[in-house]
Amino acid sequence: MKTVHSASYDILRQQGLTTVFGNPGSNELPFLKGFPEDFRYILGLHEGAVVGMADGFALASGQPAFVNLHAAAGTGNGMGALTNAWYSHSPLVITAGQQVRSMIGVEAMLANVDAPQLPKPLVKWSAEPACAEDVPRALSQAIHMANQAPKGPVYLSIPYDDWARPAPAGVEHLARRQVATAGLPSAAQLRSLVQRLAAARNPVLVLGPDVDGSRSNHLAVQLAEKLRMPAWVAPSASRCPFPTRHPSFRGVLPAAIAGISRCLADHDLILVVGAPVFRYHQFAPGDYLPAGTELLHITCDPGEAARAPMGDALVGDIVETLQALVWALPDCDRPQPQALPPAAPVEELGGLLRPETVFDVIDELAPKDAIYVKESTSTVGAFWQRVEMREPGSYYFPAAGGLGFGLPAAVGVQLARPERRVIGVIGDGSANYGITALWTAAQYQIPVVFIILKNGTYGALRWFAGVLQVSDAPGLDVPGLDFCAIGRGYGVHSVQANTREAFAQALSEALAGDRPVLIEVPTLTIEP
Repeated sequence: MKTVHSASYDILRQQGLTTVFGNPGSNELPFLKGFPEDFRYILGLHEGAVVGMADGFALASGQPAFVNLHAAAGTGNGMGALTNAWYSHSPLVITAGQQVRSMIGVEAMLANVDAPQLPKPLVKWSAEPACAEDVPRALSQAIHMANQAPKGPVYLSIPYDDWARPAPAGVEHLARRQVATAGLPSAAQLRSLVQRLAAARNPVLVLGPDVDGSRSNHLAVQLAEKLRMPAWVAPSASRCPFPTRHPSFRGVLPAAIAGISRCLADHDLILVVGAPVFRYHQFAPGDYLPAGTELLHITCDPGEAARAPMGDALVGDIVETLQALVWALPDCDRPQPQALPPAAPVEELGGLLRPETVFDVIDELAPKDAIYVKESTSTVGAFWQRVEMREPGSYYFPAAGGLGFGLPAAVGVQLARPERRVIGVIGDGSANYGITALWTAAQYQIPVVFIILKNGTYGALRWFAGVLQVSDAPGLDVPGLDFCAIGRGYGVHSVQANTREAFAQALSEALAGDRPVLIEVPTLTIEP
């Protein structure tokens, strides 16, 4: 007899979700009974790290990742990480164990009360099946919902007595289902885009994370070269959609209204692809657009298109739309943009290293296809200036700014992309939010290189304290941390590097090995 349990595993297997990220409780044990040999279970010691690892895995693989959390408490522990997954369009299929159906109403211990409401608004869809027989269909719906554009997390609460119930007739059809999206602009829409771009005097390209997520980076390069446009990365960059040493590359836009208008002031047409318009952060009011400038917005997210405060938007498939534009646009006779000059080396005066020096060493020694998982928020600007990224899927940063992403996501990214080296560049303040991911890296021998930049403070907050004129705020420093001791306690080989030479040696040895390594680097504090 096929059960809900066996039918659900068939669906997961056929859809390629054979890696389970979790931290089990009693409600989840019936789902894990008879765990299939062709699946793998990745244990995290805290649900925030579990969701972060799955987030990194989904972003790097481009496919849905399966998460198994413990009822309401486990879901709550993972909500901070879920915020990043929501804003990064990460396709997570999150399941949570529920009490047996007859005990939910009396709110027995571990009952997830009103479970579908708990993760909102950070999921595309959430449900608790009305009966056990509907669990396989709901699981199938969750997978396809997570993977449809715009991709994103979904949530399914499943009472644990459902797994042993008989599966309904016809359940075998669910495992074979495929759901595809078609999003090519109509002939009239494409003609309008081409006409406006071709007529522009000085257009500029602004690219967002969904360009990298759709692996259409090469099309963005072709478009920039065909129209001879400079290319910026949209503010609050969580991915790298354009090679950073290309002559058209101009950097990352500031996350402020006035700052963006200032950077784009010389352009009569702004083409934004795969990004919100815009993800602002610092409150610096001004004109949304420079005077006389128009904006065109291409996005896979109807919500992003609808809420934008300016511009004309087209919702569609990013790859198909960019490909159609590259084919249809006429050649341009404008001069090609000139490459930005390389960042100058900084002078070390003894004492703590500057982060710029650390990044110069990384750029020199890391493989050219290295993947960087970045969560040192006070060093973002210096990193983008100094570290070359040219391959798709080379950079991941917490899309919502929620700390705790970096360490777990680096583990998940390395699991998804074992053929590339993953380097986590993590601040000492950020590291503590997801520190238990070190245990997972050690136990499963996941060869991430974790670089902890230790400046003893929340560097980005220090900068904001100055901007907001709050110099007397408490709680901005984190002294007394020994990450080498912590790393060794979790089973990760750990070393401290106090000089450029020591860091270069430690990084070279870590990259030559096949085990996780933590390198603690005491550094000065710089501005973001």
